[in-house]
Amino acid sequence: MRLSTRDEILDVAEKIIAQKGAHRTSVAEIAKDAGMAESQIYNYFKGKEDLLFSISSRTMKQVLKNLSEHLQGILDPMNRLAKMIWLDLRFTDTAGGSARLILFESRSKTSFYQHEAYALIQEYARIMTGILKDGIREGVFREDFNVPIARDIILGVLDWENLSGLASHEKRETVHDFEDIISFVFPMIARSDRSEHTEMDKSLRILQAAESVFAQKSYEQMTIREIASLAEVSEGTIYEYFKNKEALLLSITQQRFKEHLSDLREMFEIKTPLRKFEHLIRYIFLLYLREINFFYVLLVHIYFRQIFYESSIFNLFEQYTEILREIFEEGAKEGSIRPNIDARVFRNFLMGCITQMGLRWFILGKGKDTDKIREIDEVVELLSRAVAAGK
Repeated sequence: MRLSTRDEILDVAEKIIAQKGAHRTSVAEIAKDAGMAESQIYNYFKGKEDLLFSISSRTMKQVLKNLSEHLQGILDPMNRLAKMIWLDLRFTDTAGGSARLILFESRSKTSFYQHEAYALIQEYARIMTGILKDGIREGVFREDFNVPIARDIILGVLDWENLSGLASHEKRETVHDFEDIISFVFPMIARSDRSEHTEMDKSLRILQAAESVFAQKSYEQMTIREIASLAEVSEGTIYEYFKNKEALLLSITQQRFKEHLSDLREMFEIKTPLRKFEHLIRYIFLLYLREINFFYVLLVHIYFRQIFYESSIFNLFEQYTEILREIFEEGAKEGSIRPNIDARVFRNFLMGCITQMGLRWFILGKGKDTDKIREIDEVVELLSRAVAAGK
């Protein structure tokens, strides 16, 4: 079947841009290779940028179709998630040129995030969100993790696997990292064999629920029934732990002061490698939030440009891997972190998560009303589960 004129233009443009890069390619050159007048190109596309983004759009439509076909008949959410991760890695290995155009040519431009092509990437993210929610509903995944943040972490590591595979050539085939990636993902979200709600868990859930209710209502207005509903326990259960509202209020304050004082003491002497790891993640996030202009530059002008991975600056960036490796080795010896963790793959987890959340907060404009500190705490908790021994 003969291709449409639009598809013929896209084929020629994709070939030229893949060879020369978008900034070195002109619409006139594309028209010449397609054997048509330059004006014909503008009958289908607004300009070179629209043409470039339309190539990414066509690729993503094929990715979504392929994903839908491969997920058919896979009922278990854990297996569906694993298949989606494997397909993403495999796509980069087998269609590197198409992946490169999306990552380095399209996503390095802020206007891409307003184009219809990015809506297809968001649809891809929604499929993963759906799998995670299915897993919670079916009792395969934990109920107490933040689904959008877990999704950001997983999509982020896939981005960084692709970036490092295509640009820095750290690993010839990213699919070889599949098992390492799964070894981080499953401990983050999988339901543990042990009871999810021990007596201590129940007490803390009550305190957290009470804190939330007290923050929204006056002391006189709030009721034990509201707290019980939010904590998912009976009113009688609350009275097993706390005498009355006043005791609850004082217990919230006591619990928080204990946590704050513990954190202050650990500023001077971090007790375990796992805690050192958690402090490192939190520190990196807060560093970027304090230097928002630099964070924006990284997100828009650095991470999605191949020149970064070919420069000596990337050698500095790789020191993140060495710092993580030192912590993991120390933790494996001490027993708080599981052994044989691939620090390079985990670096991709961490940087991918930071990138995804930064894009959501600052590029997509969804960070204005976001409690970023709370989201960072949730990331720390998920990533800590990913590496901790005995999880």
